[in-house]
Amino acid sequence: MGIISTIMGFFGFGVGITIGLVVGYYLFIYFQPTDVKDPDIRPLVEQDNETLQRLLPEIPLWVKNPDYDRVDWLNKFIETMWPYLDKAICKTVKTIAEPIIKEQIPKYKIESVEFESLTLGSLPPTFQGIKVYLTEEKELIMELSLKWAGNPNVIVAAKAFGLKATVQVVDLQVFACPRITLKPLVPTFPCFANIFVSLMEKPHVDFGLKALGADAMSIPGLYRFVQELIKDQVANMYLWPKTLIVPVMDPAKAMKRPVGILNVKVVRALKLKKKDLLGASDPYVKLKLTDDKLPSKKTTVKHKNLNPEWNEDFNIVVKDPENQVLEIDVYDWEQVGKHDKMGMNLIPLKELEPEQTKEMTLELLKNADPNDVQNEKSRGQIVVEVMYKPFKEDEIPKDDDNLDDVQKAPEGTPDSGGLLVVIVHEGQDLEGKHHTNPQVRLLFKGDEKRTKTVKKNRDPRWDEEFQFMLEEPPTNDRIHVEVVSTSSRMGLLHPKETLGYVDINLSDVVSNKRINERYNLIDSKNGRVQIEMQWRTSS
Repeated sequence: MGIISTIMGFFGFGVGITIGLVVGYYLFIYFQPTDVKDPDIRPLVEQDNETLQRLLPEIPLWVKNPDYDRVDWLNKFIETMWPYLDKAICKTVKTIAEPIIKEQIPKYKIESVEFESLTLGSLPPTFQGIKVYLTEEKELIMELSLKWAGNPNVIVAAKAFGLKATVQVVDLQVFACPRITLKPLVPTFPCFANIFVSLMEKPHVDFGLKALGADAMSIPGLYRFVQELIKDQVANMYLWPKTLIVPVMDPAKAMKRPVGILNVKVVRALKLKKKDLLGASDPYVKLKLTDDKLPSKKTTVKHKNLNPEWNEDFNIVVKDPENQVLEIDVYDWEQVGKHDKMGMNLIPLKELEPEQTKEMTLELLKNADPNDVQNEKSRGQIVVEVMYKPFKEDEIPKDDDNLDDVQKAPEGTPDSGGLLVVIVHEGQDLEGKHHTNPQVRLLFKGDEKRTKTVKKNRDPRWDEEFQFMLEEPPTNDRIHVEVVSTSSRMGLLHPKETLGYVDINLSDVVSNKRINERYNLIDSKNGRVQIEMQWRTSS
């Protein structure tokens, strides 16, 4: 009877399920509810406060805040690169974490702690928006809104007293707003020396923690405790203004900071060739280091003299003694027209012994090509004394914190005065009536200096440095900065025009040692120019 009852029970269950499915399908098809309405679709501006508060966390930052821009391109890039980024990030984490773990575990009598598995999963993080800050310094500041709901597989195994325990991190969620600063910007790839990372607010971190086959986060009270602990610990280390510094390259080498001084004494020239119609020449000498944007050093002009004596000393800042070369050019001065080049020669700095004066008598050549047959022709000789004096270790800035500090003035600077350094960075919205080929002209105490001309550019960048040696601080002085445009053709009607000017009071640079500002140009509609100035003293 038991077997028959069982068979009948199964039969009845099967019949009941079949009849139930048929009846349910019939009711679903033929009896539709009558109280279902279409959803009410309204713009965000018409929503009530409660609805908006509920929706706000899901709205991207670039919608809520006009200062943030969309970064769909970045999300697409990360999505494509994520398998490779995953491996690179995990490798870096292991490299950083393993030495720290080995140092800490002896305190807790633990034999070993190892990563059995470490992968960030297949779901990449997404960025909801990006905000970029513009400053006048050599840096790039970005703030990103990061959301990551990932599926990582992180298994950590710990061994102690002959026992092994594993902990697995799953279902990770991270919401954060990091500030990333790339500085200083340098002219060497990848164009920045350090990465500074700070958090602008406490991050939200949510994850599951499996231990002994169970989710430890389900223990009452533990979840909130662990979450708050992580928030506080991360905030204590990286909440702005505290930062995580990731060095990329040595900033001193990347920026080619000064490493020494080259002292050059132009003694005399011998047997120079006649250039003037009256059978004489008016020679002078120009000195310049390769890869240096500073103007050339010039001697005085010796009129009507083929064997001139100067005995004039010059100090030139050296940034790369292994590769820089001293170029010596002798010119014949002309009152009208272009000065004629009488000859030249080169002295590689790597051939000089530091701290030793070397007197050299050099044959003047037509050019630097050793295979040019014209160099065999005699053009006279130039006698110079050179000495390279490298800075001591404590005189070279090592730290990126000192990159914006003002350097000391070179030897020979008057004790009561100093060196005024003017760096012309860039212009913006410059506009001329007839042509816009901007060039900056500096006038200070009767001395005039000019940048190179940038053709057909309303937003030129010069990045040229000029120096003025002064006997006393220019507390009550001003420097005249004028932007001019010269015709790129032989224009007779409008050969030159002014695009704007500004007179800068130098009292601020003397008191602050360094200023870097953007000035609105007078007599210009919207034109601006960025000027950096430093006051360097020997003390």
